[in-house]
Amino acid sequence: MASINLIEAFQEFKDAENIDRPTLMKVVEDVFKTLLRKKYGSDENFDVIVNAEKGDLEILRHRMIVEDGEVQDPLAEIAYTDAVKIEPDFEVGEELFEEIDLYDFGRRAILAAKQTLASRISDLKKNLLVKKYEDRIGELISAEVYQAWKKEALLMDEEGNELVLPRSEQIPQDFMKKGEPVRAVVKKVELKNNSPVIILSRTHPSFLAQLLEIEVPEISDGLINIKKIVREPGERAKVAVESLDDRIDPVGACVGMKGSRIHGIVRELKNENIDVINWTNNINLLVQRSLTPAKISSMKIDLDRKHADVFLPADQVSLAIGKRGVNIKLACELTGLDIDVFRDNEGEEVEFDIDLEEFSDEIDMWVIDEFKRIGCDTARSVLKLSAEELERRTDLEKETITDVLRILKEEFERE
Repeated sequence: MASINLIEAFQEFKDAENIDRPTLMKVVEDVFKTLLRKKYGSDENFDVIVNAEKGDLEILRHRMIVEDGEVQDPLAEIAYTDAVKIEPDFEVGEELFEEIDLYDFGRRAILAAKQTLASRISDLKKNLLVKKYEDRIGELISAEVYQAWKKEALLMDEEGNELVLPRSEQIPQDFMKKGEPVRAVVKKVELKNNSPVIILSRTHPSFLAQLLEIEVPEISDGLINIKKIVREPGERAKVAVESLDDRIDPVGACVGMKGSRIHGIVRELKNENIDVINWTNNINLLVQRSLTPAKISSMKIDLDRKHADVFLPADQVSLAIGKRGVNIKLACELTGLDIDVFRDNEGEEVEFDIDLEEFSDEIDMWVIDEFKRIGCDTARSVLKLSAEELERRTDLEKETITDVLRILKEEFERE
């Protein structure tokens, strides 16, 4: 038989490194048994022997030797006269094993087998990739940016598989550069044109949960449980945790000494503010904690309507609402209630306002401190004064005041 080396003859095998050998051997066997059925009408009296390590393939045909003229099934039997032509020592009643030369199938059949084999291996690789990442949904992975476009970034894992990080799953402040490592969670696996597409996410709550599990050993050890996470990516997140050990303070453990544990996560999330609160089944207490950093005076909760009226001191209102209303929005998601905010003792729904510190990403803190020095600690309190009045009462330059007023006005125009 003309020897055939599968690695050389079927180049696609080189891409099949991640496929386990028994599966690979079964695929090769199936392909060549199909070839046998096409040529002989049956594969019952043929053995396909594959040595996957060496890449060798043997096809053996076995037939029973019968007396001349008594052959009833040519596929299973061979006449004595024909048998001794192959090997003179054969006798009637013995089984004859004969190697089939692969080239007897013809060039077209070999080419068809090659294409079928390549297709089957490609399907196997796709199925393996789908299974691998379906089992890792919600898991944190690290991959390298291969290409970044306006709507998405293409990443490569350590095995060279392509992963997609859509712009909608990126933190707004993310800037992808080719070659840099990026951490994200596996969000889902989709099939497009029969090809698997692995979608990653940096905005999903599970991304923050996985980062916390890495930084806080008590979470990975099962001593602290994350009850719920709500996020406005790049802006703010609220994490409700509970301790399964009375000796452990869950909030303190998550934040760490002087914020040591949470700081790394905040940097990874592009300075996203993270409020870690103690979970409770007491809905009044949960609402109070969810509005952190604001301190509330009282509240009225209607569980049937899933509604809460919260009353706060005037100086806490802007903190409760937050920049772009993010803080109160997250509090609603965390508690499952619609929350309305009122000024304490007035029963009057408050005018939307924003604490100046919420603008620390656009306005320098020393500028904010200067406004606070003259009693302006919210956006509206600054906008109520004219540029000339602000220039007279503060030590700020006219250009700085103009920039601040523009930033504050644009924020309210967006709202």
